[in-house]
This record gives sequence, C-alpha cells and structure tokens, in this order.
Amino acid sequence: MGTREQIVEALQKGTEAGQSGAPPTVCPYGRDDILRTAWIKGYAAARRKAGHASPE
Repeated sequence: MGTREQIVEALQKGTEAGQSGAPPTVCPYGRDDILRTAWIKGYAAARRKAGHASPE
C-alpha cells in the first residue's frame, strides 16, 4: 500500500490528466497497484467536473 503522500500525488496526477483531456490509458500505475485507484478517482472527478462522462 502507498503512503498518504503517494496516494495524494496519484490523486493529483489523475486530476491533472483528466483536466487535460488525456485518455485514461495514460495512468502510470499497474493493474495491481493501489495507487491506480487514487489516480482513477482523480481522473474521473476531473472529467465529471469538466462535463465529460467518458474520455473523448
């Protein structure tokens, strides 16, 4: 499991990716990495806020 700092960083990176319109496939974390969940959470929140249900 990642440290709190790593989780926050993953969340921020996901948010930045979502805001930039990057596809979710740019997630740098592997399928079994707990940080992937944080990244996806940030990504999805940014996309929802931007009004996009799914990436273009």
